[in-house]
Amino acid sequence: MARDDRIPTSRWARAAKVGRLAATQGAKQAGTRAMNLTRDEKASQDAMARRQIETAKQIVAALGTMKGAAMKLGQVMSFLDVGLVPEEFREEFQAELAKLRDAAPKVSFKDMKKVLEQEYGEKLDDVFESFDPAPIAAASIGQVYRARYDGKDVAVKVQYPGVNNAVRSDMQNLGMILRLMKAVAPGLDPQELGAEIRGRIEEELDYELEAQNQRTLARIYKGHPFIFIPDVYTALSHERVIVSEFVTGRKFDEFKTCPEAERDRLGEIIFRFYFGSMYRHHQFSGDPHPGNCLLQDDGRMAFLDFGLFKRISPEVAEYELQTQRLGIDGKGEELIEFLHKGGWLGQPEYYDPESILEQFHDLTGWYTLDATMTLTPEIATEVMIQMSDPRSRWWGKMRHETLPPDHLFGRRLEMLTLAVISQLRATANWHRIAREWIYGDEPVTELGRQEAEFLAARR
Repeated sequence: MARDDRIPTSRWARAAKVGRLAATQGAKQAGTRAMNLTRDEKASQDAMARRQIETAKQIVAALGTMKGAAMKLGQVMSFLDVGLVPEEFREEFQAELAKLRDAAPKVSFKDMKKVLEQEYGEKLDDVFESFDPAPIAAASIGQVYRARYDGKDVAVKVQYPGVNNAVRSDMQNLGMILRLMKAVAPGLDPQELGAEIRGRIEEELDYELEAQNQRTLARIYKGHPFIFIPDVYTALSHERVIVSEFVTGRKFDEFKTCPEAERDRLGEIIFRFYFGSMYRHHQFSGDPHPGNCLLQDDGRMAFLDFGLFKRISPEVAEYELQTQRLGIDGKGEELIEFLHKGGWLGQPEYYDPESILEQFHDLTGWYTLDATMTLTPEIATEVMIQMSDPRSRWWGKMRHETLPPDHLFGRRLEMLTLAVISQLRATANWHRIAREWIYGDEPVTELGRQEAEFLAARR
């Protein structure tokens, strides 16, 4: 039977695919739980773990064919180890989900070439000196190729044909997903959050806009001692094609097995890039994940993919930093009042100074507590549970909380950056690093001193 490369664009056809998957897995897991009544605890855990691995395989198969926004959700799952699988099965479980990150389904080069020639209005051979038809990487909404232009190797990212319609269908279904979320997180405003998410995803379909985002960050980080952003070829970048400097380096799965000291260094680089971009430069990639990190031979980390991008005002950044200062300084009463004024707490009378500080540290303690910490998948899991899961000890209070849209992608960056660093099992006093942008403190690490020198020279 021939493989079907078509992208389903019907809203209901796509919703049904996801719905069937969810319903089927829900029934199977319920059946597994019923059978567990007759098993001992170890056998029960093993059975559920196996069921989750089977589910992971089906998620890979179903979301992998969609090539739209639903697949991006799957990519996030691929490295956020939610800790629900026993240790002995975790590697197998992650391996299945990782396929979403690294092995998006391929579309024939003949079809991709049509997109390129439509964008350029001329034959591919007249644009590039050479063009390798074998893709070197796959993104959630496109594929990446290697080509030669003006005597240099370049990376050419091309959108899948029809993916813009597919993603827009996913976005129509987003409302249903957010309404379901509201049932378990009443503080969410589905309409406002939906508008924010749709806005960012719509922007991600425009590669000319992504080129502009990447060009801006490349300029900000030009000459940086340990962060590298590839330059963009503006004249070659169009709505469905983006061409940038070709970058080589070790992928995440390779360098996450580096010696401890090197992993600590790489974890600090990732932390500094994502948090520093948000709080120092007020613009950031909203999509931290391992596939966007390449370790170069000179020790610099190259960061890729700036489609899901967010700019925030200095006022939004300062609001978040002041929230962090109040929590770190133990000013519970002021924190409650500040969060209420900012629209985070609807009914401040449900909170007291001691519990608000406990909640603050449960969610942010990995970088707001003054202690050296080794970040692990288990820590990332616990933070995720406390932030958004019915098992959270703060679940009852969350009914009186909301997440203003301007802060949505900042929280996503926070959670996913933690998830990436936790895969490295990197160790640092993350608080002492963060104090550089929270309080303007002098750096206490070698990387911090190098970055401070770079920033001072740029000023």
